[in-house]
Amino acid sequence: MLLKNYETRCLLCNLSILGASTQPDTFAFRGDLVLEEGDIADASGRRMPPKSVVKQAAVLEQNGKLSMVVGGLIDLATLPLFVENYRADLAPNIKVLFYVENLGKALIVDLDGVNITLLPHYDGGAIWNTLMGDLKLDKDDFKGYSAEDKLLVIQKALAEYSPKLDSLSFPQALGHIVELRREARGPI
Repeated sequence: MLLKNYETRCLLCNLSILGASTQPDTFAFRGDLVLEEGDIADASGRRMPPKSVVKQAAVLEQNGKLSMVVGGLIDLATLPLFVENYRADLAPNIKVLFYVENLGKALIVDLDGVNITLLPHYDGGAIWNTLMGDLKLDKDDFKGYSAEDKLLVIQKALAEYSPKLDSLSFPQALGHIVELRREARGPI
């Protein structure tokens, strides 16, 4: 299983879900998907926390290939790391949607033959809730499904999701980066 291999290689962190769905040869993951590993921390080879991740990722593996990846990026400039690191594992018809915190405009990017839908996500809130809203799903759509099978519901809705967005090259997309402004949260 590809996702178990990622877990062994410490490419999955903050695991929420990692397991088989009810569909044959289909596995689901929710958590953070590592894009850039942290530096080696000590002589034992342990690593510091990852330098960049796909935050709150929802990933489906079907027949040994990644068929869906949804999640959040803090910086659009880290997008090529996803394609570089996981290119060999992507299914030809993969659906990829990333919410990007420093993106000023929703768009589609073709990066090395992989079509990726990019949507602005300024507040950095819960990706799952934002995704449900964008796909026009509500809690009733998930009733009776296991945690792993809920990703199959997302995949089905994502297959029908086709927003009218500009299709740009990655260098053009970098022109739509905005300054990331984070508000202080918590007690004063």
